[in-house]
Amino acid sequence: MYMKPIQVMFDEALLARLDASEEVRREGRSAILRRAAAEFLQRRQRHLIAEQYRDAYAGGLDGEELAGWSEEGSWPGG
Repeated sequence: MYMKPIQVMFDEALLARLDASEEVRREGRSAILRRAAAEFLQRRQRHLIAEQYRDAYAGGLDGEELAGWSEEGSWPGG
């Protein structure tokens, strides 16, 4: 897989905290930042999907919308 180099700006305090992490020392900054970006995108996707569900079901169901459905099915053994 080709990795494209990018430039990312960090303030010194944040960079020092990042570099102090054992995980960063073991895996490297790039690996940790790639993982953080992937996790951000996954959270964003879940948020967008949840937002779509909220929008789709925001109106709720009214009595007219459900009218007649109770007669459409039958319970087993009934």
